[in-house]
Amino acid sequence: MAEFYEIRIYRVFDVQKQTELETWLGDALLPALGRLGIANVGVFRNHCDPNDHSQFMVIPFQTLEQFASMNLKLAADREFTEASEEWFGQDMKDPAYTRVDSWITQAFKSMPKMELPSFVDAAERMYELRLYESHNIDSARRKVKMFDEGEAQLMRDSNLSPVFFGRTLAGPDSPNLIYMTGAESEEAHDGNWKTFVSSDGWAAMKNLPEYADTVSKIHKWRLAPTDFSQL
Repeated sequence: MAEFYEIRIYRVFDVQKQTELETWLGDALLPALGRLGIANVGVFRNHCDPNDHSQFMVIPFQTLEQFASMNLKLAADREFTEASEEWFGQDMKDPAYTRVDSWITQAFKSMPKMELPSFVDAAERMYELRLYESHNIDSARRKVKMFDEGEAQLMRDSNLSPVFFGRTLAGPDSPNLIYMTGAESEEAHDGNWKTFVSSDGWAAMKNLPEYADTVSKIHKWRLAPTDFSQL
């Protein structure tokens, strides 16, 4: 059965607010998600832009019902609400973040479960989150098919260590898909991408007529995990 992933970007505009948010995520939200049976939650900062204080999250779910019931179950978790008392008491005119962008996605058939990387404990590990927009639902379907019929495996073979692939069910800039790769260091990640784009497999696949005009815009974020991130 395919997993589901919520990808969040908390819009934060200064270091102090980012620190406040990370404290709440690490001390209150992630432990509470663990009590709900939700594991392998990733929490990240922007690795390449020191002026971007946004907080990135990846939350895996076994079912859509688990996602739909999450906030109600958090509200009933006394340990969570007590740990969040100061956080929930923030002044409405001075919140830690302004809004949250959120995508709910379904895993591809070629990777129905999140694949934890071997470098998950490496001190300099980094991840890259990519969002591929398509100009209509058919082009989005064909791009997912391209991953399922070879591109995802080629990424594995090139040591890009894909963590998840998600077909967006709801969220901004739809239709789109979102996926994450990573490596033990940024240098290694760059080398793995070079291996991928220079491979015979990619050369044979990228110009197939079936996959023409499937991606209209690409968004990329290189991410560094927080100390308490589970990825």
